[in-house]
Amino acid sequence: MENDDTGVTHRADPDAPAVSASSAPGRPVRLIGTETARHDWAGMRCGCGGSAAHLADDLTAVAAAGSGAEPDVGLEGHVWSPVTLWEPAPAVVSVALAALADDVTPVAREWFLRQLQYLVTGEGTDPSSARRGTDLPERCRELAARGLWLLYAEVTANRSLGAVGSAFEIITVLEPDRGRLERVREIAADWLPVCCRTGLCDEGPVIRG
Repeated sequence: MENDDTGVTHRADPDAPAVSASSAPGRPVRLIGTETARHDWAGMRCGCGGSAAHLADDLTAVAAAGSGAEPDVGLEGHVWSPVTLWEPAPAVVSVALAALADDVTPVAREWFLRQLQYLVTGEGTDPSSARRGTDLPERCRELAARGLWLLYAEVTANRSLGAVGSAFEIITVLEPDRGRLERVREIAADWLPVCCRTGLCDEGPVIRG
């Protein structure tokens, strides 16, 4: 195993996949499969108390979902809760960003955006990670900020109200340049949800500099 500059532990051989995206039914998800395979899920402690190995299959199943009903997969209690993030959270942020760059269905895209929103607005770190000196909410926001332009592209693409709203609310948390944020708010005003158009949902920048 080895660590990169995100502090997330990865497999020493990144070409040895933890899960094959092609084995899941539905659409091919090459970028998500590649990103999912980079992380040592089995070596992370899940919020459910066991190994996080099952999350690789869960994320790949959502990514490969068709255009029907949203997959019955939830990360609450495994990756996030209203008050706590758990060890797999940064890895899930990376996979969610890969989903925005991949060819996923609208229902999967909205699902990943919602998970990303929960993670960047996280408030606490699980005790085990905290004892190691890891601030999971801050780590998640740092990683998500690297995909800021993916989020802006999601807003301007206007694929669905849910996707636009989640992407914009995430941007309000991450964007230190409020002038840029306001300009995009003006450009997208015709299709932004009311709370985003009026600024009621704005969290204010958490990452600065």
